[in-house]
Amino acid sequence: MVLVAAVREYINRMLQDISGMKVLILDSHTVSFVSVVYSQSELLKKEVFLVELVDSISMSKESMSHLKAVYFLRPISENIQHMRRQLAKPRFGEYHLFFSNILKDTQLHMLADSDEHEVVQQLQEFYADFVALDPYHFTLNMAANHMYMLPAVVDPSALQQFCERVVDGISAVFLALKRRPIIRYSRTSDVAKRIAHEASKLMYQQESGLFDFRRTEVSPLLLIIDRRDDPVTPLLNQWTYQAMVHELMGIQDNKVNLKNVGKLPKDQQEVVLSSEQDAFFKANMYDNFGDIGMNIKKMVDDFQQVAKSNQNIQTIEDMAKFVDNYPEYRKMQGNVSKHVTLVTEMSKIVEERKLMLVSQTEQELACNGGQGAAFEAVTNLLNNDNISDIDRLRLVMLYALRYEKESPVQLMQLFNKLASRSPKYKPGLVQFLLKQAGVDKRTGDLYGNRDLLNIARNMARGLKGVENVYTQHQPLLFQTMENITRGRLRDVDYPYVGNHFQQARPQEVVIFIVGGTTYEESRSVALQNSTNSGIRFILGGSALLNSKRFLKDLEEAQRIARTSTNVV
Repeated sequence: MVLVAAVREYINRMLQDISGMKVLILDSHTVSFVSVVYSQSELLKKEVFLVELVDSISMSKESMSHLKAVYFLRPISENIQHMRRQLAKPRFGEYHLFFSNILKDTQLHMLADSDEHEVVQQLQEFYADFVALDPYHFTLNMAANHMYMLPAVVDPSALQQFCERVVDGISAVFLALKRRPIIRYSRTSDVAKRIAHEASKLMYQQESGLFDFRRTEVSPLLLIIDRRDDPVTPLLNQWTYQAMVHELMGIQDNKVNLKNVGKLPKDQQEVVLSSEQDAFFKANMYDNFGDIGMNIKKMVDDFQQVAKSNQNIQTIEDMAKFVDNYPEYRKMQGNVSKHVTLVTEMSKIVEERKLMLVSQTEQELACNGGQGAAFEAVTNLLNNDNISDIDRLRLVMLYALRYEKESPVQLMQLFNKLASRSPKYKPGLVQFLLKQAGVDKRTGDLYGNRDLLNIARNMARGLKGVENVYTQHQPLLFQTMENITRGRLRDVDYPYVGNHFQQARPQEVVIFIVGGTTYEESRSVALQNSTNSGIRFILGGSALLNSKRFLKDLEEAQRIARTSTNVV
């Protein structure tokens, strides 16, 4: 409940102390922060009768002096300008201002000067400056997520904005948790190093008073790593429920858009997938696709039993009972049709794109050696007319990441084959990926073949066999968490910032991936937390990735790198 509970608590505090009819005014960022943890009906219970965006409120002239306005905004200059204009000509009876992060003194003075009509009742900082997707997983939804791949010289001000937003998000998480961490980062990443140093400066110098919480025996750890240390995870097809929905259909702020799926009633064209609001999803979000089908069948059977008993209305008492239970019945009906629709649609996509075939080879490339067999498997799939362009590209990328040093000749053959079979993808994109995230650039042991211990572990795993060939891959993050748990995270690979060192094993760890997280990784974190190792892990990232988004970021970075004269 950690992150979700923290943000809910802030929203409760915003709304419950202000009695009467309210309008909640958000910006394009805070609307995501609120919507993932608070439902429309819960807002109504708090007497919020209208939710508006701050820029559209600016357009309107109509007076609403009977309403109290609760603003929840990011403290960015455009929002401060909106507020100045709106306070100059107040439309609401009262103004209650809440900002999602630290306000600068100059911004405070501007707001105070603008409040000539003295309508502002309160102004507070509530540190919910992130999207709490799940209890242990947050994202920053950054549009310019590709910036992390570009050297600072390409666009210094855009990179500065990117780093500032990440530091804002990370610092808000620690302010919400009331902790100040020891900070470490991935040695080979310039952007991780920069963010780590800027976060340290904020927490230990500029705002040290704000972060001066009651000391815990052992400080928590903030570990900042780079997506390019593990480019494999976001390229793979997924076979566990939450990750698979995002890979094949896309999840945005815990919502799935189903407008393009057949003829669905209007109220089912966008569905919510939240572990907080949907018990079936919470129980099954990390299960594999085969089990989901069985569990949905059981849910449908249970629903049919309930529906049958509802048809058997004989007496007034039966009718009253049915009316009492009707909201629950409707909810159950909506839930059943939602999950049946999702699984049916995903089954179609799996069949159309022959994903079971593709995924078997992907998993082999990610988990097992054997370059000859891998080359043959990828070549066969590139020649297969049923395989889509994007799947061909991902296969070549996975092969290139694994065997870039071992088989340059065969790699060139695959590049040429990809160019002829899927002309929309130039081999340059695969080469750009290797330049970004090839073996010489990465920290950590991505394929478990650098470190003797990992080689032994992989051999043991190979001998035991795997339960499911489609879910045998484990993200690099799994190994990182294991190293932290056993006190084996090497200082040389993950240096500390400043002179703040960890004396003992931390009990709380926030791992932030610059470049974005995947649902496969958040599943790893949830499973790790359920082992009761004595350490609680939280995962965060600049964006939420599936293979489509990862490739889009890669293409955008490549486009900018090509047009820039500053890139070596």
